[in-house]
Amino acid sequence: MPGAPNRPPERAEEAPPAPPVPDPPERKALRRLVPTHVALLLDVWKGAPSPELLTPFERAEGTFAAHDYPGALGALDLLAIRFAEPRWPTLPLPFRLLRVPIPPPMPPSWNPENALPPAERDAKRARATAEEQLALAEGSAAWAAAHTVPVDDLGPQLAAAKAALAGPGVPDGFYAALDPFWATLRSRLPRPKGVPARAAAAPPTTEA
Repeated sequence: MPGAPNRPPERAEEAPPAPPVPDPPERKALRRLVPTHVALLLDVWKGAPSPELLTPFERAEGTFAAHDYPGALGALDLLAIRFAEPRWPTLPLPFRLLRVPIPPPMPPSWNPENALPPAERDAKRARATAEEQLALAEGSAAWAAAHTVPVDDLGPQLAAAKAALAGPGVPDGFYAALDPFWATLRSRLPRPKGVPARAAAAPPTTEA
């Protein structure tokens, strides 16, 4: 129209990105339960982890088998705190990742993640979690192979998960390959051995 000011065409508003679909609780519990099981079989415990470690693990196993996945995650949270206590042997990497993280105290403004947009922050955390999962899976497979637990047939699943994580982000194919690995390995692991009970001291004898 003559004399009308030039106006750029109105742009359609972009729809916000869809929030990520949360993982089912049974998968979240499985991804923590199995590497924790392997951690309790490591040689650092000399074949007998403390009952203080075995009790929350047995609770996690029992609640997971009963499909009480929040209960299993709660027991695994307690065990993660136990792993971080200095009185226990230091877990080797990557199983050290199972300890509860204890970040140094800092004001929220010092944490660079707080300056990121929520979607970017969530994506960064999801990627870090996936990288930890892959490290734990490779470490668990290495332990199993060295302790006569068959894992040769699980190699393709690990390779597929690693290939899926070669690009940015966390593609659906990553956990689609890794979750069956955890489920199969769980069915093959031996139970951790408890600490044998101490023999009661014999009562003192009195001579006639």
